[in-house]
Amino acid sequence: MSLNSIFQYFVPKDKKIFFPLFEQAANNVVIMSNVLVEAVNVSDSVTREDLFKQIDKLENKGDELTHQIYLELGKNFITPFDREDIHALATAIDDVADFIQGAANRMSLYRIDDYNEHIRKLCDLIQQASQDLEKAVRELKDLRNVRNIADSCIRINSVENQADYVFDRAVADLFLYETDAIRLIKYKEILAALETATDRCEDAANVMESILVKNA
Repeated sequence: MSLNSIFQYFVPKDKKIFFPLFEQAANNVVIMSNVLVEAVNVSDSVTREDLFKQIDKLENKGDELTHQIYLELGKNFITPFDREDIHALATAIDDVADFIQGAANRMSLYRIDDYNEHIRKLCDLIQQASQDLEKAVRELKDLRNVRNIADSCIRINSVENQADYVFDRAVADLFLYETDAIRLIKYKEILAALETATDRCEDAANVMESILVKNA
């Protein structure tokens, strides 16, 4: 029996609780991104408001999962990887959910009814990044498929770069063509919240890359 096997024998089984919680949190973000994409593409305003309400409920679920991760972090002496990385990853995933919900709230409160190509594209990019985030998180439990995690993180970084470009182009178009100052501010805030959601996906990817380096 190897030294690592002996060590694993004495590791409390409770440490495994982190992986299902991370997977549930990442999956929750994917569902939120799916609902967001549906909301900005639906034509019926009543249906859209119902979708925004779904996002609110999903964000609350994400908060509960994040809180549970923090509680487990305080209860367990031995963790599957560094405590600061567990906290940082949970926070980053929760932030993605927060900014998806923040963007949806602004769309609802500002009574936006014209979802242009820039908004739709950013929502699509959030969906892509969320899907890769979930794929990477699911591989963390045994760290056997390091290449898969790294590839997902690379794709998330690429999506974030695309989102930066779409955001810059969208803001430029607003300043060039939008003559209503209030409308300009509304759209800029929504675009900023959407773009920040991809930033938080990249933050989560950076944490996972750090975990890979430490466990290489």
